[in-house]
Amino acid sequence: MYLADEHRYDAMQYRRSGNSGLKLSAIGLGFWHNFGSVDPFDNQRAIVHTAFDAGITYFDLANNYGPEPGSAETNFGRIMTRDMRPYRDEMVITSKAGYLMWPGPYGEWGSRKNIIASANQSLKRLQLDYVDIFYSHRPDPNTPLEETALALDQLVRQGKALYIGISNYDPQQTKAIKAIFDDLHTPYIVHQIRYSLFDRHIDRNGLLRTLADEQTGLVTFSPLAQGLLTDRYLNGIPADSRAHKSTSPFLHEDNVEHTLSTVKALNELAQQRGQSLAQMAIAWLLHQPVVSCVLVGASRPSQLQDNLKAFANTDFSTDEINQINALLAKMPQA
Repeated sequence: MYLADEHRYDAMQYRRSGNSGLKLSAIGLGFWHNFGSVDPFDNQRAIVHTAFDAGITYFDLANNYGPEPGSAETNFGRIMTRDMRPYRDEMVITSKAGYLMWPGPYGEWGSRKNIIASANQSLKRLQLDYVDIFYSHRPDPNTPLEETALALDQLVRQGKALYIGISNYDPQQTKAIKAIFDDLHTPYIVHQIRYSLFDRHIDRNGLLRTLADEQTGLVTFSPLAQGLLTDRYLNGIPADSRAHKSTSPFLHEDNVEHTLSTVKALNELAQQRGQSLAQMAIAWLLHQPVVSCVLVGASRPSQLQDNLKAFANTDFSTDEINQINALLAKMPQA
């Protein structure tokens, strides 16, 4: 029988999501990879136990995570029932709707039909009465924002979600849907989007400033740029890597080739800081004031434990920030 580490809250940082009362663990566990029907269940359990024992309380899922789609939620539901049920009130569990889940016209996007049906399916797979945060996973160009917002608000009023988030919305869409949520008094508290040293588009398009101005929390995913910001590719492209197999929509061999010199230079800076490159990349995100939580994935417990060492040094000198910015400015474009 699993018993959580009694010292699990000693080292983790917790940050408010925007101006809400909800605090998120500064590092969260993402279920996009490694928790599907093709992955060993005992390893999944071990990763979840390691995360919770380290003080991670934020567990990030979505209806389509797998493979197969839905299987990450099903597996997490099994883990909840078997091990984590006594700790439910110490956990922030999320899900999302928006990407394709079933055939026909209602199986994706942001209609009321899809969002309500998807949330109900997710709760069954998770074996939960409610999730703590339910996200609109992507904006729907063919559904009015009001319809999407009202459906999300309905989930809160039905007790199926405590808070609402959005994901992958641009600054204009974010401002527009927040205005609707404000009118409805919906507890919208967080935006989730890809952000890393190698992907700073939310700096450029103004979303980071929008979230800061509106006092909305930011949860970031892909902090290691699909493995580019690790030591995995320092000496070439391994045969078993995502880049070599082209199994990721965001990573292929060309990505590795054009970033290699920058990765090596960043790795040298990380070593000077007493960190691995992955730890420095996570620490850089934690250094950003608007960031509430950095989502990390893990294929094994030891990988998660290594990433958690980023907390040892999240301060950056002005010189270090200038060095990082200079390296990124010189990085060749793919």
